Amino acid sequence: MAGGKIKKEKPSRGATNHLQGGIPFHKSKGQHILKNPLLVDTIVQKAGIKSTDVILEIGPGTGNLTKKLLELGKSVIAVELDPRMVLELQRRFQGTPHSNRLKVIQGDVLKCDLPYFDICVANIPYQISSPLTFKLLSHRPVFRCAVIMFQREFAMRLVAQPGDNLYCRLSVNTQLLARVSHLLKVGKNNFRPPPKVDSSVVRIEPRKPLPPVNFKEWDGLIRLCFNRKNKTLGSIFRQKSVLSLLEKNYKTLQALQFSQKGSSVDADIAEDVSVLADNSQDPNMDIDDGRDDDDMEMEDGDGGVEGSDFKDKVLGVLKQGDFEEKRSSKLTQVDFLYLLSLFNKAGIHFS
Repeated sequence: MAGGKIKKEKPSRGATNHLQGGIPFHKSKGQHILKNPLLVDTIVQKAGIKSTDVILEIGPGTGNLTKKLLELGKSVIAVELDPRMVLELQRRFQGTPHSNRLKVIQGDVLKCDLPYFDICVANIPYQISSPLTFKLLSHRPVFRCAVIMFQREFAMRLVAQPGDNLYCRLSVNTQLLARVSHLLKVGKNNFRPPPKVDSSVVRIEPRKPLPPVNFKEWDGLIRLCFNRKNKTLGSIFRQKSVLSLLEKNYKTLQALQFSQKGSSVDADIAEDVSVLADNSQDPNMDIDDGRDDDDMEMEDGDGGVEGSDFKDKVLGVLKQGDFEEKRSSKLTQVDFLYLLSLFNKAGIHFS
């Protein structure tokens, strides 16, 4: 459960299961309570909580995990959208030694201004996985780690490496900003009501310091490369649409006498990373549908993009870095950083 968006649902049989307090829980709202106490203990242990930690819990539900967190940390900030769960949480801890160390925020976690925290622990509705991940990574000051329950396939995309089938734009963007590790698989029967898919717990540790890169530019490059991740970069950057876009940026920046020698690592970094959150629900983020792009490529004699001059400039960058025959699905973080630097040195930008 979490403070994510609640979708309207049509009443149907079996839509709710009743738990403690007689509260009905709705699958369509992402309300799946972890019922296995051993798994709750394992998640808490994996988080590595210190007695001085302020803990952000997203989707506390009825407070099974909250209780464990309060026993170990300095305080818990729980974000919950459902007002019924907020009342249950407050009722459960009222009059206990933990009550003054629990702060409950009722609202949508994607819209809330999150306070300072050291560690995040969350069992979230799967539909907010991507935007929540990047919202957390854009949070300042940087937290120490997050231990989050995701749908298994999403978790596998987060940790996927070059060459893996699930390696995608999500993998590259997340791993640029954080070290991501898979902790454990959680079967659907550990929840009440059980979801349709298995889950996984993932640990996310923001990188300190972050790499010196403009994140708007980075995401622009990665978006282009992973639109057809199994095509060669030479094929991708021969597309008329890609060349036209890059040439427009090129001419605009030249006209403005734009010169970018640094990067927005300090003052603007949170704003730049939030761009990834804004784009994280792009339906094309992880799709390579295998369509043939040959008819979209620009022939040497085509007009409209400075004849072939700009095309030659773009392909020259690929040749310089030996990228023309390489595919995005096989490239590492270092490869993409190097490719972006080569394009920028040639005056070609992606934002």
